[in-house]
Amino acid sequence: MHNLRLPASVGYYFLAELFVERGKNTLEHLQDIISQYGYWAIYILLALGIVGLPVPDEILMTIVGYFCSINILRYSWSLLIAFSGTMTGMTISYTLGKKLGKPLLLKYGKWVKLTPAKLNKIDRWFNKYGLWTVVFGYYIPGIRHLTCYMAGITGVKTPRYLLFAASGALVWCITFITIGYYFGILHH
Repeated sequence: MHNLRLPASVGYYFLAELFVERGKNTLEHLQDIISQYGYWAIYILLALGIVGLPVPDEILMTIVGYFCSINILRYSWSLLIAFSGTMTGMTISYTLGKKLGKPLLLKYGKWVKLTPAKLNKIDRWFNKYGLWTVVFGYYIPGIRHLTCYMAGITGVKTPRYLLFAASGALVWCITFITIGYYFGILHH
């Protein structure tokens, strides 16, 4: 785990390992991945999880905090990497929403009863309250994923989105990594 560089060829094995069930529970699986790939795993898993792949983000960060408490990982580096991975996922989701979201919803929204009138109503609501949903939505799985896309779809200006997204991401990362850290201290 001390070698934190991830050769390109290993990246393919990492992604395959992430989605292959090996008869272990989620906690053991995440511990193995973090032990083997270190900070790279934290970054990639959080970026993929925020985009919407089934990664248990809160459990992941709690494990990271626990590893910090037993000196496998450094707290400051873990926080920086977790924040970077989270923001990467948030930025990808926002960009996808901004570039692809509106046209897709206008074309296929009728299949899920999203008429142009309903989309306009969602736009107005999101422009009024949505950025606070981005900040506090981190704590509600599923909501944090949708808020990123919706911010892009509704045309929230990028600098404003990044300010709110970064504020929420920082508090969210600190919260769960610190919970894991103190759990580790109490456990030992």
